Amino acid sequence: MKKTQFVFASLIFALPAAVIAQQPDSKMSQDMNMSPASKEYMSGMQKMHSGMMNAMKEQDADRAFARGMIEHHKGAIAMAETELKYGKDPEMKKMAEDIIKAQKGEIEHMETWLKK
Repeated sequence: MKKTQFVFASLIFALPAAVIAQQPDSKMSQDMNMSPASKEYMSGMQKMHSGMMNAMKEQDADRAFARGMIEHHKGAIAMAETELKYGKDPEMKKMAEDIIKAQKGEIEHMETWLKK
């Protein structure tokens, strides 16, 4: 009976460890299969989310909003720049150009507001 319990307890700990050990390889193979554009989009998204989360540490709600939105807009610009670099559809490339122009203007507005 004790031997059975020992085997069962060992499996409870061994199986999750085996699954966890496989995850980095899985992610690595997924990354290897991603297109250069997808890798660039993912990198930009990670940077944007990190910046947005950092902005939420701001105590004042208005300042947190402005700082978070600045990071969000920077992320949109990065995505639009990736579209211009890798995209092929003229309509999407035009949209990317429009997004860059609009988002830069809004970033400037929020940065000016934060300085007052």
